[in-house]
Amino acid sequence: MIPQLPLPPGRNGLPFVGETLAFIFDPDFAEKRANRYGAIFRTNILGQPTVVMSGPEANKLILSTHFEHFSWREGWPANFRELLGESLFLQDGAEHRRNRKLLMPAFHGAALQNYFVTMEAIATRHLETCADLGDYTWLPLLKEMTFEIASVLLVGGESGPETSRLSEIFTALTQGLFAFPIRLPFTTYGKALKARDQLLKHIEQAIASRRQNPRNDALGLLLQSRDEDGNALSDAEIKVQALLMLFAGHETTTSMLISAAMALAQNPKVLAQARQEQAQFSEPLDFEQLKQMPYLSQILKEVERLYPPVAGGFRGVVKPFEFGGYHIPAGWKVLYQVKPTHRSGEIYSNPDVFDPDRFSPERNEYKNAEFSLVGFGGGARVCLGLAFAQLEMKIFLALLLRSYDWELLPGQDLSLDRIPSLHPRSGLQVKLTRR
Repeated sequence: MIPQLPLPPGRNGLPFVGETLAFIFDPDFAEKRANRYGAIFRTNILGQPTVVMSGPEANKLILSTHFEHFSWREGWPANFRELLGESLFLQDGAEHRRNRKLLMPAFHGAALQNYFVTMEAIATRHLETCADLGDYTWLPLLKEMTFEIASVLLVGGESGPETSRLSEIFTALTQGLFAFPIRLPFTTYGKALKARDQLLKHIEQAIASRRQNPRNDALGLLLQSRDEDGNALSDAEIKVQALLMLFAGHETTTSMLISAAMALAQNPKVLAQARQEQAQFSEPLDFEQLKQMPYLSQILKEVERLYPPVAGGFRGVVKPFEFGGYHIPAGWKVLYQVKPTHRSGEIYSNPDVFDPDRFSPERNEYKNAEFSLVGFGGGARVCLGLAFAQLEMKIFLALLLRSYDWELLPGQDLSLDRIPSLHPRSGLQVKLTRR
């Protein structure tokens, strides 16, 4: 009989709560334990034994080679399942493959080109409004903008006061994702449940409206989509998928854009080169121009690397596996960490420096190791809305670089908070002026 490998090093923490409090409140939780135990360690968080892993080999194992050993549904905390529903995000196997295929037309090909005009119009209006404000905090305003784009294009909303109200409701929902699940109405989680119900009701009304007045937006495409057997998504399925699209369609995009604005303001040489690239194009901005902006694409990759919107990903272990000389049993959770890979000096030169040229054709440092850039996941389940997000971010940044100057106001806290997605604690206080 072959002896079983040992469990990873680590500790369980306190009875019942384990190390959950440290995990939630200490931003350096994983880094401190990795320094003590190494790139793989065990803990007990959110009520379950968990192994935390980092590095490109760990990413490859979880996202690709041992894919069948893991479950998304069993991985994420119960808050996610209750607040976001049994959507694509939490589905596995054949169910996930079928529904991902049904959603695909809304996020690729001709659909993206159709979204350009709306995205450009909303981004233009947002920047004009901000320029009139003088000094302001950008994060909440960017959230309104990205939510408006997601609401209009993904679930058929209309620009105006209703979208602003829905954005505030959605903020209440996202605040419940990592809150203690106390269901009383006045608690963060109780407010998140109420927000979920309000959003689902709005989406239900949008579905009924779209059936009466078909459109080629994402919701319309979902209603038209059929699987290989000719079956459509039910209204209940569309509701939870649309809720997921609203969440994924604006939360991480906001994080990336706020980080990009901060990084460009802090790196004048990068800013000058980005503006030089934009100067070669005629006005106005159009869809074809976006395909000819390699330096802007490099900037977005570097923002993803240095400021990943989410810190990692949970999976449930449904089949035991071995990694790094250790045994990980079924029934545990695994959490892969993004930051250690993205900041690895073995992959990236001067990894703490903001340097978009590391993604130039001459360097392409991320090719030094597979799965070394995983801000949007990787493998067969890479983020479905990645192309949608990239289109939106390129439009916004191209308009910003061409027509505006912005400066970071002094005295603000630019340290980073990772809940619900990465952002400067100050919300990025700026002054934006027309060029």
